[in-house]
Amino acid sequence: MTSPTYKLSFQLYSTRNFPPQDEVLEGLAAMGYDAVEPWLPDFDTNAKEFRRRIDNAGLECLGFHMPLRGLINEPMRFIDIAHTLGDSPLMIPPFVVPEDRPVHADGWRRIGEQLAKGAELAQANDLRVAWHNHDFEYRPLEDGSRPIDLMLEAAGEQVGFEIDFAWVTRAWADPYTELKKYAPRIVAIQLKDTAPPGTSSEGGWTPPGDGMVDWDAIWPLFATTPADHLVVEHDNPADWRQVAQRARDFVVAKGAMNHD
Repeated sequence: MTSPTYKLSFQLYSTRNFPPQDEVLEGLAAMGYDAVEPWLPDFDTNAKEFRRRIDNAGLECLGFHMPLRGLINEPMRFIDIAHTLGDSPLMIPPFVVPEDRPVHADGWRRIGEQLAKGAELAQANDLRVAWHNHDFEYRPLEDGSRPIDLMLEAAGEQVGFEIDFAWVTRAWADPYTELKKYAPRIVAIQLKDTAPPGTSSEGGWTPPGDGMVDWDAIWPLFATTPADHLVVEHDNPADWRQVAQRARDFVVAKGAMNHD
């Protein structure tokens, strides 16, 4: 059986400390990246201008990170942004700010219901919503339930999942188990890795393949998901180019690039 190939995207949060952004976009395109995954500061003030810049670099936007509060309170604004940024990119809320995190299961179910409501509007506009995890969703509540399960169950299958294995690992959950459990929901896969606990350099993050995530174990399961692209991210790189090149070489070595 032939392994699937993927488009390769780069999360621009990784390059927030390395202006000017046009040089970043040109550098990613030159390395062979297909797309970028922007976060709110990249497009908040002028989505049309950001689209022009990625078009000029020869890149796509396959998904973008947006505030959960934006999906809840301003869904049509972000639906319009989505149509500006690309051809049906994923709308991805990636975070619940600490002050909004429930302490009981019902609160997390309500967040899932809010995701479902936003996803219904998105679907009516030929778009899809996907959740992106951190570590806090895997920490059991007092009753033993986990926020990630409560949210995704309440949200329903119309809400997809962009899984971040580095944060899963930092939460002491098992990437293999989580990938197998949510495979039908996973529409994008984050290539992010974490160094062992106690590592202080670069926030403890590493390029994929250089950290604790067992990629050899989980990679075969990628084919069981509907994901069509991989997203490289590193939260605090000393050299974004090194991370981007290392990640691209890693994907090439896996035979998973969708072009030469």
